[in-house]
This record gives sequence, C-alpha cells and structure tokens, in this order.
Amino acid sequence: MYTLEKDFDFYLNHQDELVKKYNGKYIVIKNGEVLGSYESDIEAVEETTKMHELGTFLVQYCSPGDKSYTSHFHSRVVFA
Repeated sequence: MYTLEKDFDFYLNHQDELVKKYNGKYIVIKNGEVLGSYESDIEAVEETTKMHELGTFLVQYCSPGDKSYTSHFHSRVVFA
C-alpha cells in the first residue's frame, strides 16, 4: 500500500543530495524515486497526473533545512 510518509522519509534521508540536484524546484517522488522536477507545485501535479493517479505521489519543494516541510494544499473542488 502506498503512503506519502514513505516518500517523505525518502526525501528526508536524501535531502542533501536532492538539494544539490534540484534546489528551488518542486520534485515529485513516488516509491523512493524522483519522477520529475518542476518550477511550481501546480505544474508538478498537472504533469504527474497525466501518468499517475492523485494520492499516489508526493510533491515536495526541494530546499535545504526544514522550512519546506510544511505545505499548503488547495482544492478546486467546491463542497456544498
């Protein structure tokens, strides 16, 4: 079963090397593999959902330190 926690742990365990390669980018991680890097979180989601279902990958802003650990998520769905 897929969990975001596993991919976030991958990010934490490899943060230094990922920052060297992707600093300032939004990276998509699935099953411990970087699928791509993007300029924005929206672009990362839009491009990745062409091949992967929402909820099966992590979008993480790649930067040194822990300030990028908290993210805000916005939904285009309106709930009545």
